[in-house]
Amino acid sequence: MRSTLAIATVVSAGLTTAQGYPRDEVDLLASASLPKIAEYLAKHPQGNCTLENAVRRKEWGDLTKQERKAYTDAVLCLQSKPSLTSAQAPGAKSRFDDYVVVHVQQTPRNHMSTFFLPWHRYYVWHYEQALRTECGYKGYQPYWNWGRWAADPQNSPLFNGDEYSMSGDGEAIPHEGINFPIAPPPWDILPPGTGGGCVTAGPFANMTVNIGPILPSLTLPVPANPQSDGLGYNPRCLRRDINRYSAAHSTTNITYELITSNKEIYWFQRVMEGQAEIGKYGVHAAGHYTVSGDPAGDFYVSPADPIFWLHHAMIDRVWWIWQMLDLEKRLFEVSFTKTMANNPPSANGTLDDVSNLGVLAGDVKVRDLMNTMGGMDGRLCYIYE
Repeated sequence: MRSTLAIATVVSAGLTTAQGYPRDEVDLLASASLPKIAEYLAKHPQGNCTLENAVRRKEWGDLTKQERKAYTDAVLCLQSKPSLTSAQAPGAKSRFDDYVVVHVQQTPRNHMSTFFLPWHRYYVWHYEQALRTECGYKGYQPYWNWGRWAADPQNSPLFNGDEYSMSGDGEAIPHEGINFPIAPPPWDILPPGTGGGCVTAGPFANMTVNIGPILPSLTLPVPANPQSDGLGYNPRCLRRDINRYSAAHSTTNITYELITSNKEIYWFQRVMEGQAEIGKYGVHAAGHYTVSGDPAGDFYVSPADPIFWLHHAMIDRVWWIWQMLDLEKRLFEVSFTKTMANNPPSANGTLDDVSNLGVLAGDVKVRDLMNTMGGMDGRLCYIYE
């Protein structure tokens, strides 16, 4: 039987993916991390989680067409199941909406804070489990490698609008760009993309968005929510405005520099989330605004667009790669305070602080969300290809 290190070395070899896409610099960093994981696990065994049995999350373009359709079918299934949160959020009509409710309620805690990366890791993992346990999905959560498709997102396998995509752009409607008043010129205005209207092609062409808006980005009129907290029932079409200008802020070069140039978790997360005061969107904002529209461009309600989950799987992947580059130092490194942008002022977060998913899942210590190879008593056991 081959050793774990030998298996990791074989897996990390190869300059193209299974579907023939060339591996970029970020892909190569991920591949190079596998032998490091093997070495770490040899020193620090993680129970039953090993490289041999770890889940392998894949890029959307690296899935077969049948695998892509199985994923979107599972999302549609989750959208057909009754909500568990309708008592606290009248707008929640499905299990899919339950995840939107949790994000809305916890946004002020879980962005620009200690909890941003670990909480979203928990959130995406739990959603993946729901697709599998409630909708019979046999695969795992795919991710969206921004840089692979940044030059032409509209024609990528993600957004080309065919039955194997995540649906396409919205109908073309003339509109203004997005205003970022806290950023200096010329970054205070994001030029409009190519859509703006309702999505009309692909698996989510007939999808209804039920919650929000709270902080809409489109200048086109989107009906206001009947409740001030955005959790009232407000059915409307899924709108997108696929935007190459935003995609240009999440190229492979930018992602590679994010991973390799920021040695401390504070700066890694700060640059990832964006530095509005100097006009740098960061790959987190850039991914959201590549899709834009309603709800993807809404800071609170963005998980109501199914692309959110692939975007945040990539956020998790980039953090995972960054951790793997120096496991002994970075695997359990946290920074920031416990509130968004330290407003209101709060103490620095620690590994012993807890995260939860509201009515969906209970408290988990931050330290249990740091390691994808054995965290949460082994329930986290995955890597990225």
